[in-house]
Amino acid sequence: MSIHILLVEDEVDQRKIIQNILRSDNYQVTAVETAEQALEIIKEHPVDLIISDWQLPGMNGEMLLKEIIQLTPACGFILITAHSDASHAINLIRAGADDYLPKPFDKQALLFTVKKLIYTKSLENENQQLKQQSKHRSQLIDMIGRSTAMNRLFARIEKAAPTNATLLISGESGTGKELAARAIHQLSNRSNHIFLPVNCAAIPESLAEAELFGAEKGSFTGANKTRFGKFEAADNGTIFLDEIGELPLVLQSKLLRFLQEGTIIRVGSNQEIKLDVRVVAATNRNLLEEVEAGNFREDLYYRLNVIPVTIPPLRQRQEDVALLISHFLSYFCEQHHCDKKKLSGSALKMLLSYPWPGNVRQLRNSLERLVLLSFGEIITAEDIEELELTRKNNQRAFLLPEQGLQWEEHEKECLLQALSHCNNNRTQAAKLLGLGYKAFLYRLEKYKI
Repeated sequence: MSIHILLVEDEVDQRKIIQNILRSDNYQVTAVETAEQALEIIKEHPVDLIISDWQLPGMNGEMLLKEIIQLTPACGFILITAHSDASHAINLIRAGADDYLPKPFDKQALLFTVKKLIYTKSLENENQQLKQQSKHRSQLIDMIGRSTAMNRLFARIEKAAPTNATLLISGESGTGKELAARAIHQLSNRSNHIFLPVNCAAIPESLAEAELFGAEKGSFTGANKTRFGKFEAADNGTIFLDEIGELPLVLQSKLLRFLQEGTIIRVGSNQEIKLDVRVVAATNRNLLEEVEAGNFREDLYYRLNVIPVTIPPLRQRQEDVALLISHFLSYFCEQHHCDKKKLSGSALKMLLSYPWPGNVRQLRNSLERLVLLSFGEIITAEDIEELELTRKNNQRAFLLPEQGLQWEEHEKECLLQALSHCNNNRTQAAKLLGLGYKAFLYRLEKYKI
């Protein structure tokens, strides 16, 4: 069934560009100049999704959004805005927008946002009773973020998902590696089959082979019946091998054989079993360093790393923190049957300025605690202080090597890495290093960067 999108954009050139992008992806598009024209169309012809500019002549995008919520609450709504600050993002979501796109945006960002919202709405419409659960599940599957780093990640996931290629997801603890793996599975042609997560670090080494590849009856003490392993259970689906760096070397060779041949052999058997399982692995270690240390097979590393996917830490996508805060606040209020809560201005500022070394997991846990333990409708700065974020932030994050270091080389490298993380945005790079803008420029000039 064709998806009908209503585009509301008063700038002629911008309207034509967006319209052509959407039509190139086989969407049915009706384009108008004003919110008033959009309302006339909505009253006569239902649409699946509305994409509207924030600034419009007469009725603006937010006013149109309020009218649409009253007329057709099931319709998806994406606002295009020239604002990219955190408070504006929160206001858009609170107003009822399903998503937003900050200007300027590229083709991939537009199409990914549309596809994500259509997927979310399709889940909601399948069963009214599960509407909110589907919405949250969809958001978690696809992850949340509109930063440059996350748009690059979404583009990589969208491109890799339809293939059968093996993927290696890397990233710090708490960044959402399993969510990325689930997104890859849901966007693949295996989405109607099982997604099976396996924590390699949690499997005792003595039982790991039988756990992964199965065992025949009588193959070892306690094997009273034939046991199917995780790979057999995931046939036709996706197996997610988390913390792959913890897999014992003896099992690394068996995993390599499966990736090469597509077959397994149960413990106690000589018969090969052919399986169709896509492997997605994840690690928070540097596997190349593990290879050099002799802890990980080099041939297995290259077999796993066919398509590398890197999840950025939260400190490298600070502009996404506001969206995550809004989402988790609403989610936990609903999950724990609490009245809706809001953040005071000072409380929000504290959360936005914190670097979140534990990444999204730490932010998620902090918001759940705030929902459960704060009194009243407003979460205050005093509530935030009870999280002891400041104390944790002041703990030493860097230890001087015993052999010392060349300070100027170290400082120059920090400047270069900050610029790289922020796509050469000097203002953001200065914030990342905790420097004033003038002090940052002075150091750039000092090192002729």
